[in-house]
Order: sequence, then C-alpha cells, then structure tokens
Amino acid sequence: MLNHGFVVLILASATAIGQAPHEPPEPALGALVAQPPKDEGAAGVHDRMVASAVAYLRSVQHASGGWSVNENGPTFPAITGLAVQGVLGDASVRESDPMVAKAVAFMLSKQQPDGGIYDRILPTYNTAICLTALASLQHKTPEVLAAIGKAQEFLKGLQYGEGASALPGTPNPAERVGREHPFYGGWGYGNHGRPDLSNTAFIIEALRASGVSEQDAVFQRALVFLQRCQMVEKAPDGTVINAMEYAKGSRQGGFIYATSVNKDERGVGQSQAAGVIEETLDDGTKVSRLRAYGSMTYSGFKSYLYAGLSRNDPRVTLAREWIGRHYTLEENPGAGTDGLYYYYVVFARANEAFGEATVPAVGADGVVTPRDWRGDLVARLATLQQPDGSFRSVDDRWMENNPVLITAYSLVALRHAK
Repeated sequence: MLNHGFVVLILASATAIGQAPHEPPEPALGALVAQPPKDEGAAGVHDRMVASAVAYLRSVQHASGGWSVNENGPTFPAITGLAVQGVLGDASVRESDPMVAKAVAFMLSKQQPDGGIYDRILPTYNTAICLTALASLQHKTPEVLAAIGKAQEFLKGLQYGEGASALPGTPNPAERVGREHPFYGGWGYGNHGRPDLSNTAFIIEALRASGVSEQDAVFQRALVFLQRCQMVEKAPDGTVINAMEYAKGSRQGGFIYATSVNKDERGVGQSQAAGVIEETLDDGTKVSRLRAYGSMTYSGFKSYLYAGLSRNDPRVTLAREWIGRHYTLEENPGAGTDGLYYYYVVFARANEAFGEATVPAVGADGVVTPRDWRGDLVARLATLQQPDGSFRSVDDRWMENNPVLITAYSLVALRHAK
C-alpha cells in the first residue's frame, strides 16, 4: 500500500489502523480455536513461526534500514518500530544484529526538531510505536536515550488537556481543554481533530515502557478519557464510571473508539463496530447503544493496567468480563476481519499485562471454560502463516494487506505469547 503513492497513503492514514466497520456477523460467544499438534506442542510451533517470520522480515528490509519505506514519501516509521519489537522477540536476534542496528538508525533519522519520530504525517502514532521500540532495547546508546527523552516530552505535549502545547512545525497539535471537555486526556492521529482510543493506548504503552511513572499527571488525565470510552455508566456499587450521555444506562463493560466523531461532533461517542446493541435500562426502557468491540476493549483494558489501576478495580473487572463473554480468535469481535492482526497484538499484550494464563471464556450456553490464551493465539496464527514466513492478508482495511505490517504485528503478538 505504501508504494501506491501519496494519495493512497493519506487515505489509509485517515482511516487509521484498527478502526471502521463492515457488516460482519455477530461472533459466537466463547468461540474456540484448534490447539497445535501434540507432537510439536505450542512452544515448538511458536519458535518455528517466529524464526520463519524473522527470516521473511530480514529478506525485505529496505537498504535504508526501514521497512515498507515509501521512497517518494511520506513513510511510516511506525512499521519499522513494530518490526523491531517483533524481531527482538526471537532469542537468536541480538541488538547488535545489523538488521536491528540499521532499523534503530532509521528510526532515529526520522526524529524531528520537535522530538517526534515521524515523516510529515501521523506524528503521535508513529512516535509512540517508535518510542516503544527504542525503549525495548536493553543496551541504549546516549543517542537512543536522548531520542527517548525528546519523544516522551513530544507526546506529553500532544495530549488534550491543560498541558497541551502547540510545538512549532508540528502537524495537528492538540488543544488545551478542561476536564469537562470530551477530548480531555486523549491523543489522536490529528487528521480528525479529536482524540481516539487507539492512539491513546499506543501512547500510554510507550510512556510506561520508556519509564514514565504511573503517578505522572499524564496518566491521570488519560484515565478520564479511558473511562469515557468504556461503555458502562456505573460500577456495581453505583460509582459513576462514564457519565457521557451515550453511555447512560449501559452495562456492556467493553470499549468504543472515541468520545467524539470529529472536532465538530463532540461528546456523542464513536464506535467502529458493526451496528448498535440494544440495552434495557433500569426502568425497562430499551435503547440502542454504541457497540463495544474487541480491539478497543483490549486496548482500554491494558491501558487501565498500564496507567496503574489494580486488577480488582471495577473498571478493569467489567472490561475483563466483556472479554470473557466475547472470547474468540477467529475475528475481531464486533468488527469481523477488520483490524484482525491489530486485534491479535492488543489481545496478547492485554492478557500478558493482566498476568493470568487463562481467560474465563463464556460459551453460548453460559458455561465458563478457562482458555489457554497463549496456546489459542499460537494455534490461530499458525493457520495464517505462509511458506515464506509472512502472514496471509484476510482484509485490506487499515493497511492489513501489507505483508510487512501484518507480519510485524504477528511477531509482536507471538512475543507476548511465549
């Protein structure tokens, strides 16, 4: 996709990775996946898949050190950041490996005077993923450490809130807004003029991975935005979680994409799931609500944990209950094949962050079955890997027809499923 020219690149960036609905069927609750062959086992399958995928990425790395480089520009340094995160999950790959060293140099070459790591567009998305990649290095040179510090400050300045700063030359800066504003605490791609949960989750992860304390005000602001994306009005004890009108009476527990459609349609909520869901309010009234969906629910769930909430916090518990009711690896629940590989990444990171080896999956009959999420993920990805080590595209939305991107996604997911 990145070689199709600037116009296609801008269109792809406008929809963003991980969002926008088709009309997929409702997933079967608690859908299961096949386990890996007993003679090889999940660990054997995992290691073989990783080695094959790393070999593929090595074979298609651009001479500049990046991946999916658009020589006519702009390009996405984030794809290189994802690839670095993925290949370093292979124990045989060292940071001194020329493949890694060249990729790190490529990302550093894309750092702008404002501290962001991007090439003209999508500054938050690209910077966050590259920051996570740089933070994952065990041996950080002074140049890498300096780049990390600049990137942290850049991202903090692009959060909607009291501390937002319009950095000279930065595209689409965030606004300074108060806590009552629906944009408060979030980050966005910039092209829609409002924050979204996908960017917010990437940035929360990057800041925590790079050493920002969970006590930092940036996370306290982010919690406000996260709650406003969770489709649940109140906790079981009556404490209000999401007071926005679009969540009134909702008990879903999962997450939607954003609090607003764009800079003009504020505070109405936005979901990229297919259709709406009917919920019954306390007075018996039936209302149609925005539908929570898989990739955003896992994104919100892990962001709560990265921002310092305990596993027993009711906001975390309600999200995990949604996950149990919609457990599947056959699709991105609520969005079908849209953003499927993106879903696998947040599925793996969220479950690892929670720290349990199993997920209590609720079947259509209401029976709870503990699922080995690591084994399920490895088995599912094994059905999608191709002989050359890359992964098969199942949907062209959000650049998931790009074999480098989805292979990098798969490697990142496998890194957390070890």
